[in-house]
Formats: sequence, structure tokens, C-alpha cells
Amino acid sequence: MIGHIIAWSLRNKLFVVLAGVLILAWGGWQAAKTPVDVFPDLTAPSVTVVTEARGMAPTDVENLVTFPIETALNGAPDVRRVRSSTKIGLSVVTVEFEWGTDLYKARQVVAERLQLARASLPEDIPAPAMAPAASIMGEILFIALASDKHDGMTLKNTAEQVIKRRVLAVPGVAEVLPIGGDTQQFQVTLNPERLAAYGLTVDQVADALRSANQNTSAGFMVEGGQEYLIQGLGRIATLADIGDIVVTRQAGQPVLVRHIAEVAIGPAPTRGVGSHNGKPAVVLGIQKQPGANTLELTDRLDATLEEIQARLPKGMKIERHIFRQADFIRVSIDNLMKALVEGAVLVVAIVFAFLLSARATAISLVAIPLSLVAAVLSMKALGATINTMTLGGMAIALGALVDDAIIVVENIVRRLRENRARPAEQQVNMLHLVYEATREIQGSIVFATLIIMLVFLPLFFLSGVEGRLMAPLGLAYVVSLAASLAVAITVTPVLAALLLPNSKTVRESIEPRFIHGLKAGYRRVLDATLTRWKAVAGVSVATLAVALVALGFAGRAFLPDFNEGTLTVGMATLPGTSLEESDRLGRMVENILLSHPEVVATARRTGRAEGDPHAMDVSASEMEVTLKMGERSKEDFLAALRADFASVPGTQIVVGQPISHRIDHMLSGSRSNIAVKIFGPDLGELRRLTESVKSVVQEIPGAVDVTDEQQTDIPFLTIRFDRAALAQHGLSMREVSEAIETAFSGMPVDRVQQGQASFDLVLRFDPSTRASIDAVRATLVTTADGARLPLSALADIRNDRAPYSISRENVQRKMVVMANVAGRDLASVVADIRKAVAAGVTLPAGYHIEYGGQFESAEAASRTLLLLGVAVTVGIFLLLFIAFRTARDALLVMLNLPLAMIGGVIGVFAAGGVLSVASIIGFITLFGIATRNGVMMISHIHHLVEHEGVTNAAEAVKRGAEERLVPILMTALAAGLALVPLALAAGQPGSEIQAPMAVVILCGLLSSTVLNMIVVPALYLRFGAIHQLLENGGTPDRRAIDGTNLV
Repeated sequence: MIGHIIAWSLRNKLFVVLAGVLILAWGGWQAAKTPVDVFPDLTAPSVTVVTEARGMAPTDVENLVTFPIETALNGAPDVRRVRSSTKIGLSVVTVEFEWGTDLYKARQVVAERLQLARASLPEDIPAPAMAPAASIMGEILFIALASDKHDGMTLKNTAEQVIKRRVLAVPGVAEVLPIGGDTQQFQVTLNPERLAAYGLTVDQVADALRSANQNTSAGFMVEGGQEYLIQGLGRIATLADIGDIVVTRQAGQPVLVRHIAEVAIGPAPTRGVGSHNGKPAVVLGIQKQPGANTLELTDRLDATLEEIQARLPKGMKIERHIFRQADFIRVSIDNLMKALVEGAVLVVAIVFAFLLSARATAISLVAIPLSLVAAVLSMKALGATINTMTLGGMAIALGALVDDAIIVVENIVRRLRENRARPAEQQVNMLHLVYEATREIQGSIVFATLIIMLVFLPLFFLSGVEGRLMAPLGLAYVVSLAASLAVAITVTPVLAALLLPNSKTVRESIEPRFIHGLKAGYRRVLDATLTRWKAVAGVSVATLAVALVALGFAGRAFLPDFNEGTLTVGMATLPGTSLEESDRLGRMVENILLSHPEVVATARRTGRAEGDPHAMDVSASEMEVTLKMGERSKEDFLAALRADFASVPGTQIVVGQPISHRIDHMLSGSRSNIAVKIFGPDLGELRRLTESVKSVVQEIPGAVDVTDEQQTDIPFLTIRFDRAALAQHGLSMREVSEAIETAFSGMPVDRVQQGQASFDLVLRFDPSTRASIDAVRATLVTTADGARLPLSALADIRNDRAPYSISRENVQRKMVVMANVAGRDLASVVADIRKAVAAGVTLPAGYHIEYGGQFESAEAASRTLLLLGVAVTVGIFLLLFIAFRTARDALLVMLNLPLAMIGGVIGVFAAGGVLSVASIIGFITLFGIATRNGVMMISHIHHLVEHEGVTNAAEAVKRGAEERLVPILMTALAAGLALVPLALAAGQPGSEIQAPMAVVILCGLLSSTVLNMIVVPALYLRFGAIHQLLENGGTPDRRAIDGTNLV
């Protein structure tokens, strides 16, 4: 079949050339339109359900809200895990579905289950709401609205009503969460004395306010052929409207709201503060929808924000350069594009150095753009984006893309020179010669390329986040390689037939001087080693053994550390700390950050933004920090930062990076590399075990930022109602509950519409009623007959302590100890933690410990790759057996796998001594590329015996090795040198995953190519099927790799 394709291409030269040009143009145009992102979409199918339960105690929220929702969701199809966090007045339940579940189907399932759960939830709380479908990459942009001339309320109103609405209207935005400033309220502050004087209850005032805020529609009136809509206008518009509301009539006189209360506009009690560069601001986090193009979306947002800025009141400024994911993406993509271009230049240099012909070099290099364009078109058809993984796949494939074309061109040039050296009457037709020269090596390039594609198959079987991350890299590599094979058997022979026959390199048979030197030197090496197979094999085996032992000492990790150019700093202080104190500590941390020259900007969020599903406590802050690295290394900078943070009293501070932390959070539910989860029923016992585990983990070398979920008890003021006293005074539980809610937190009774905005209308007592426990006890409650009683007469009021936060996973209570890793590899730290916890912590019955985090994914990925690696090795053997029709030759070609392993292990230690999933994939790639060398050499030895009449085994092996020296060195050097820019880019944004792969492949290629040229000929002469071939007179009864079996 391949022979037919080559022949057809040579008969239709013009069509093939024009088709190539059209594909290049179309592919380039499509590449410019393809979405660009930092990573493939890593979002696990999960749905977050948020339920607000105004001020309810955590244990009540857990029993009355969280547990019924969890129970309803647990039996849903494809649910993998249900996690929940219960705080004061808030329940957040996260339902994680199996990978591959359609997100919108998952949301439909959750919506149906919530309908069932609603019946078992308290009536007076708002219905549970699903958080918008947002990408795991989280906030793509943080902006801050700040002003020296405006108060917090004006800033918050502008952020909510102008910026948030406009930004949400931008296609691709999922959510905008503002925090900071003051939320406006219409406040009716009751005067208890006047309330008592008029004999009114809080209930009556609340009912009057509710019933006085509505418009009425009363149908139509028709007059003189004209229709008029009848509308009654009764909505509250101003403070005077509220003051004039009638509560009741006494002695024929109306009692108005202004007679018994003060009406004003004021700020609502706040649970969150925003800050930019240490100054108060409204900070807005903008999240994107899954699948949205980050770069395009950021550009659209910039344009929208510029329009908004032009119309803002003087003095208000939108700060946009705080955290921009697009900057990281652009730097990453630019770095990889630079590595691609530099790699291509090195490939050009190496091909030209060997062929010494501009025409031959150009023909070989046409494979690069055509293959890359084919990869882009395939990814576009499959809905993939251009990201650091797909670009990395192309960058790693870069050198391999020209290999097939190089082999074809080199063979055509050699045959053209031989043909030209013959007498005129013996010379063959040029087209036929090109056809035969291409067909001669078609088998070796087809099988070698199939083997390289086969070794990438395991990547497509990885599940979870590692599958989402690595499969696009494998896809880009495999597709571009398949395209390079197609180019080598269509475009390359056509261009060779058009450009090479009369070229200078063929006419003058110019061969670079260094190639003569290489061949002469290699001949001497072959003479010395060809018959000494025992010594050659012994040295190789010993080196391999050393490499395998060394690999056992290498560290283990899931993914290499990213270099995002930004930090996420989390600060937590003791639960129960007031917002003011937490804000003060947050400012201290922010000032420490800003004192370092590397820090460009900070945005701090302390407490919780309204509607935010990631419920942070009042005692916690999160800071996004933009960096511009200077002379100090990142490690030194982080060490100095951690040392400075030690001076902040009573806080736990965790330093991470936005995307890395979000991946951690998705994997384990905790924003850290390692999460030690302790499960059990009793919170007190869980707390004790958590302290024990934390103290053990803190002693482990390499474990940093060790923190626990601070589920300690906080001070409560409990009001236990005396039912007998309530009955005696004719009060219901609801009346007294509403009275104390109004007195202490304010009771929203309605909303006031002002234009497009609406604000809470809140009924409350003077805030001084909650100044102390005595003031609370003295709070007066009005009975139905006008009597006024202190609250202490109706209830027992005392200080108490109770949990402030309860975490659950799969309907069990849990606490978590979190840790990051620095200075060591992840797997060894986890192993040490497991050993130390097992030895140092005794678990009572009903309690157990689980470990979560990146290492789980690393272990799962390593297991999958190992099992599939064995299957792929068998697959390689079968392909080679089909090619050579002899198990001996197949096994001898596979010698390249252990030979490549030697250099690969050196590469692992050169790249930091940590074996990550990236390094394992480097080995996979290496095995495929290394096998090609053996296939090329042994298939040529077969060709010499079968087609060129060589009858001496030693001569066939020697000639075969010598004649393949140049193409093997060219392909190995092209594949290797193309990776040099990527290997040198280690640590730069965008190359964190590709650089370790490149180093492993580069070092492995060096060892496998050198050893292949020495070990394989010696062992092939001793054990190969050549002797059997010669016994059969060079005409095997079974056709081997050389072309004929494929035509």
C-alpha cells in the first residue's frame, strides 16, 4: 500500500505540491484562530451547593441543612465524593462526579436532588443555590476599585451595580465576586421606650413595613378609543416614604414609623474586607467559564474595563495589574514558541551540516511546518486548545518530525550519486530511482514511526487530572509524527524528484570532511568491538545495573513545581477573632510582602464575599501576589518571606501558587501538596488527634507550611428560652426569636428599589444593645399587653463555647492537617509522614486516617504507566517481529530500550533527581525514538544480504552499520538538538513539565545512539538472524521489512 502511495505521489507531483501549500495556508489561518490557554481544561466535573442560613450556629446548620442535602446527593448517579463545610450561617456542599461526566448533566442531577431535599430543610432559610459553572483555573483576573475621595458604601455600590453587571455581560465570564467596601441598607432603628409607650411589638412594625412597599396593577381603562393601564404606585422610594408608613391608629391618630424609630441609610454589618497594596479597596475576582479562551476573554475584559473607567466618578480608579492569568499564559506560550523556533534553527543547522545542500535541507525541513499544521488542524477538529501541553508535545516532537524525511532524502541522495557514477547506458530513470530509493527504506520508517506512536498510547489511558494534562501532549506528538510520516512518503519524494537530480550535492558528490572523519573513526571502533561481544555486553549490563540502582534513589513527585510568577498567600488566625483584628493582621502580612523588592502588587481578601462558594472565615485572609523576580532566586526569596512571616503573632501562613493550589484543592479538597484527613464522629476527639498528627508532621524534614483546619470552639452567647416564663406572659417562641433577631442582628423585612438596584430594608435596635452581656440581658421585649420585660426574665443567658466550623466528606466528620513540600520530593515526605503517624498516633475505634493530594495522582499515574508500559513493550516486540519475521532480530532491536535507560537516568538526576510523571513520559518517548536506530541498522543489513548480494556476515554487519551511521546520527542529533532549548528553559514559565522530559530524552538519546552503534552490531553478528539469512542464500522464505511486504 505504501508503495502505491509513493508511486501515485510521483505521478501527480503538481497536485501533491499544491495540496501541501494549501494545507500550510489553511493550517496557519486556523492556528491563529485556535483558543490559547495555560493548560487543557482540568476542571473536574463538580457542583457546589451554597445555602445561607443567616447566623445559625454551625451544629444546627450541619444537622438541619448540610446533612439533608448530603443525604439527597449521595445516591446520585456517577457521584465520586461529597464534601461539605459548615460554618456560622453557611453550608457549602461540593459534589464531585466521575471524570468524563458531562458537567451540565451533573448540574441537572444536582438540581433534581435539591428539589427533593428542599422539603426537609427549615422553611425560614433561603433555598440552596448552585454556584455558577466556573473553571478550576479560578479567577483569571483580580481588579481593585479604590478612591481617596469616596466612602466604602459608594465604592461598593459602584462595584456591584456598574462593574459587576457590565463584566458579567462579557461572554465567557462565569462569576464576579466583589469583597470589601460597605453594603448599603435602609435601616429602621427602633426606640424600645417609644415602642413600649405605644404598646407595639416588633412583629407589628415588621408587618407594617412589609405591607407598605408594593405597586398595584388594576387592569385597563378605555376612554375615547384609547387604552390606559391602571397602576397604583406604593413602592418605597425615599427615607421620608419609610418614615410616613402607618403602623397602627391610637385615639384616632395614626402612629407612624418615624414616631417610634429613626430611619436612615447605613452600612450593613460586614463579614469581609478588601485591600489593594495595603490600602482599603473593593477587590473583584473574575472567574471564567470552562472552555473559555483566557487570552481573548482578558482582552475583552480590558476593553470593557477601560470603557467603565472613562465613565466613573472622578477619583475612582480601577487597578487592573494585580493578578492576570493571561500574563502567565503569554510568557509560557512565548517561552515554548521560542524553544520551538530555536529548536527548528538547530535542526536546520544539523541537517545542512550533514547534507551540505540547501535543496536537500529545505526538502527535509518542509516536514516540520506541514506536520505541526496537521497537528493544529487535528486538535482543532477534536476541540482541543493550544496550550503549554500541546505546544510542549510539538516541541518534543520537533526533531523527530524531520527524521523520516531525513532518512528518505539521505537515501535518495546516496542512490542518485551512485546512479550518476554509473556509465550512461546503465543509468536508471530519475523518477524510478526516487521511487525505488524511497521504497527501499519505507519499511524501516513506517515501523519505526508506528513504534514511536505506540509508546504514546499509555498517555491516553491515564484518568483524572493527569490524563487531562498529559493526553493533549501525547495527541500533539502522535498526530504531528503521523503527519511527518505522511509527508515523508508523499511530499518529500516529489520535492526530491523535482529539485535533487541536478543539484550540486549530487553532481559533485560532495560529502562534508567531518563525515569522512566520523566514518573512519567509527570503522576503527567497529574493528575493535565487533568480535568482542562479551566485553561490550558486560560493560553495557554493568552500566545499566548502576543506572537502575541510582533510579531507586531518585525522588518521586506528581508534577514538577510551576513557576507562575505569582503567589497565593493564605493567612489564618484563631477562630473567633473579630474582623477588625483579622484585618489588622492581614495588613501586617501585606506590608511584609510589599517590603520585598520582588513584590509588584498585592490584593487581599479577608473574610467572605457575599455569595462566594469558597467560604473563608472572618479569621482568614487570602492574598494574590504579583512578582517580578530580581537577583535573588525564587527559593531564597520564599525562604526570606517565610522567615519574615514568623514575626506575625498568632497566625498560620501558607505560601503557594494560584494554579498549583487550585489543582491541589480539586484533588484533595485542601489547598496544599499533602492533606492528612482524620475521620470520626466526635469533634473533641478529632481535635485531639489532629493536634497529635500535626505535631508529628511538623517534625518531618521537607514538610513546610504545616497547618490544620482550625475547627476549635469559639465563644458563644447562648440564650436558652424558659418555656414556662414565655407561657406566663403570653409570648410565642417565634415572637421572642424575632425580637432578639431584630435587637441583635437586624431583621431584613423587604427590599427598597432604587432604579435598577435594590437594597435591604432592615428593622433593628440600636447596636449598643449588644455592647456587653449585661446589655443583652437588659434588652427589653414588649409583650402583647404592652408590658416590657428584660430578656433575662424570659431566658437563661450565659457564655458558652461551641464549634465554629465542621467539615465532612462522604457523610463523615473530618479534620485535615495540611502541608506543602520544600527541599525534598513529595513521595518520600509522604512515606515518612505515613510511618511517623502510624507509629506516633493511636486511633480509637471508629476513627481512621486517609491521605490525599498530588501524590495519590502520582501513584495512580505511575501504576497505570507501568502496567501499560509492559503492554507497550510487548506491542513493540510484536511490531518488530512482523517487520523482521524473526524473534532474534526483534529482541536485538529492543536492546536499545535498556541502553536508552542509562542516559535517561542520568537525565533524571541532571534535572533535579526527582522522577515525576513528566520524567516517566520522557522515558516513554525515549524508548520509541531509540528503537528507530536499531530498526534502521538491522533493516539495512537485511537489505544488503537480500538485495545487494553481500554473502559475508561480518561484512554485511560492518557495511550496514557504516552506511547507516550518517542517517542515524542525523536523526538522533536532529531529535536531540531540537530539545536543547527546551532543556535549557528549565524553571521558566511554561516549560516546567516539558523541560524534565527534554533532559531525559536528550541524555537517553546520547547513550542509546552511542551504544546502539557499538553494542547492536557486535551482538547482531553473534546472535542475529543474519546467519540464517545467508544459509537461505539471502532469499528468505518469509519476506522481511524491506518494502515488498508493504506494497
